[in-house]
Amino acid sequence: MTRADNIARLKDGAPFDVVVIGGGIAGAGLALEAARSGACTALVEARDFASGTSSRSSKLVHGGLRYLAQGKFGLTRESVRERTILLRDAPGLVNPQQFLVPVRAGAKNGKLKIGAALAVYDFFTGARSRRWRDAAALGAEVPALSSEGLRGGWSYGDAETDDARLVLRTIAEARRHGAVAVNHMSADDLVRGAAGVEGVRLRDAVSGETFALAAHLVVNATGAWTDRMREKVGAAPKLRPLRGSHLMFAARRFPLAQAVGFFAEDDRPVFAVPWEGAVLVGTTDIDHRGELDDEPSISRAEVDYLMRAVRREFPALDLRESDVVSTWAGVRPIVSSGANVDPSKEARDHLIVEEGGLLTVTGGKLTTFRATAVAALRTASARVPALAGAGNSSRIFAAPSPETTQRLDGAPQDVARRWIARYGDAAADVLAAARSGELQTIAPTPTTWAELRWAFRAEDVVRLDDAMLRRTRLGLLLREGGAEILSRVQEIAREELGWDDARWRAEEERYRALIARCYSLPAPA
Repeated sequence: MTRADNIARLKDGAPFDVVVIGGGIAGAGLALEAARSGACTALVEARDFASGTSSRSSKLVHGGLRYLAQGKFGLTRESVRERTILLRDAPGLVNPQQFLVPVRAGAKNGKLKIGAALAVYDFFTGARSRRWRDAAALGAEVPALSSEGLRGGWSYGDAETDDARLVLRTIAEARRHGAVAVNHMSADDLVRGAAGVEGVRLRDAVSGETFALAAHLVVNATGAWTDRMREKVGAAPKLRPLRGSHLMFAARRFPLAQAVGFFAEDDRPVFAVPWEGAVLVGTTDIDHRGELDDEPSISRAEVDYLMRAVRREFPALDLRESDVVSTWAGVRPIVSSGANVDPSKEARDHLIVEEGGLLTVTGGKLTTFRATAVAALRTASARVPALAGAGNSSRIFAAPSPETTQRLDGAPQDVARRWIARYGDAAADVLAAARSGELQTIAPTPTTWAELRWAFRAEDVVRLDDAMLRRTRLGLLLREGGAEILSRVQEIAREELGWDDARWRAEEERYRALIARCYSLPAPA
């Protein structure tokens, strides 16, 4: 079903049971659980699916080890449980990731402190993954690691994902249960009635058309923009937007077989994580002062902070800024404690609140999107009785059908596994769409040309960055956003969407400017 088909369903005049505003992981999870419970559901996103924080995370599906230090045992328990479910239901999209945490002489976070936290982590998991390694064993596993004061280190298990593809897979599953989902469709205002908020006024960013959509329940899942929607019902601000920024390195310059967690100069945790054939380093945690409508970007101070941390921990690699392939920054919708505390000490609890008929769901973590959605929707069962059954499904995503597996016989095994993880039963259609040579990967990434073609053909691509930064992650994994492959991308866009030379020039110019502004290193101070 095309974007135009989905818009037609929005405009057919019938009221929806649930309209979700926001196409990040929170909104996607809400749409899936609402649709699966039997509610007539729509989701609208002002920009692109996952274009906010949900494509700009640290790519970790983790139990929140750092939150144990804040006494957030409930949050960690829930996170570990949800991580286990995702590993079971989304294999290949959510993958086990082994971590090492070096312990150094005189460090604030020593062997006993980290070991105690990992013991609680294992208790919640129900299985032991932690193991102490002495300095010699640690040095053998990660030769580039600094030996200065090294006493040894802990290893433990966690998980990683492609965050944008997790959002897209969740939306695809919601659609499978009957939900309508439209990107580049903004909710400019709320429609009021006797029951409070009774719908939304929408504007299509492509055509400029506006129209109203009636709904029994409107859910505000707009992430960092949450307070803007809440202001429309007279609610006071609750969020403290915090920015987390990252650096991406080529694996050949930063060879890591497993993730390494270490501590920066201010004792904040920093991670170096193998991901999609590269290595990401992050994250920072600072107050975001910029305009929310402007795409965030890493600051010079954040670059310096992360480079100092990684050079100190891995001195043998002699990493330079010239080794950075890309950067990205995301703004986290953190619920403010109201206290003047360090950004890293703000809790990552979610917020579920009903105000004037508007249900707001925000905060929380990538890992806990399903649990947060279920809890929120059950509070609204008085408005939509079907929502009382939210969360009753035994799985997040449906397992692939035997027919899909059979139809993928012509694809290499690693490609077939990757596609099933990302596309579910649509994986066989991706193979059918592939042309000669398009099962090859776009080196040094694991992304195939067929994935890019499928993005333009069937995944609601409106802008070039939709395809390069979220349907695929080529804009992060290749230098200059993949500038060297854009001529071939142009051919695919022309064949699949009919983009002529003028449209392509406009898209390419906009995309290159975006990469330079928000996904590249800032100018030296």
